[in-house]
Amino acid sequence: MRRLLAFFLMLVVALPASAQPRLITDLSQSRIDISYRFAGAELLIFGAIQHPGGRAPSELPGIAVVLRGPAEPLTVRLKERVAGIWVNTEALRFESAPGFYAVATTKPVRDLLDERNAAIYEIGLAHLQLSPATAADTETTRRFQDGLVGLRAREALFVEQPYGVQVTDNVLYRARIPIPSAVPVGNYQAEIYLIQNGEVRARSTAPIIIDKSGFERGIYVFAHDHSFLYGLAAVALALLLGWLAGAVGRLRGG
Repeated sequence: MRRLLAFFLMLVVALPASAQPRLITDLSQSRIDISYRFAGAELLIFGAIQHPGGRAPSELPGIAVVLRGPAEPLTVRLKERVAGIWVNTEALRFESAPGFYAVATTKPVRDLLDERNAAIYEIGLAHLQLSPATAADTETTRRFQDGLVGLRAREALFVEQPYGVQVTDNVLYRARIPIPSAVPVGNYQAEIYLIQNGEVRARSTAPIIIDKSGFERGIYVFAHDHSFLYGLAAVALALLLGWLAGAVGRLRGG
């Protein structure tokens, strides 16, 4: 790791000066394989800032690192107790809710960006754009969105780390993003932002793949490519296990 950081530092010095700063980014791994033993992982996102003229500013630069997973439509339902029974009373559908979202910054988002810029780049859990598809007033939409964010935060699928980015010599940066065991598979995107005076001055991206491997990969592909046969096999296996349990019980009883 030290050799990689040294390489980035040499690269920053060697590159010609530019009017705007640039971000150079790398990942500890560009693919995460999920097997039956997968209990979570940690993704290291690191790199360097190429400052104009090759001179680093005296003040600490603002960095935001965002990792987001595959977006999908999602319906959030509100349950209430009616006559002693929990029932769904309201529902709101979102068109593009990320399956995973993590953000790490050098300081709290509110101290880096104003509300407008944070919303434009979707930096911070409070600024996610989930695109509600159901017609609802602003208060109802916010209530359902807060409920979804809170639920996924408890599942470690939405993470916000206000001081999760470390910067060395105002040039090198690194952030460690925790990947939970329940992370959904799919294509991910790491987005790194350099923020100065409340505005995004440079941006870098890197793709990441999270996918199943081994036996789990085979079952996953078979279930998606041959859903009917997979359903029949699941029913047959359940019947077989039930018959075996009954047979064992009869033998013990005899």
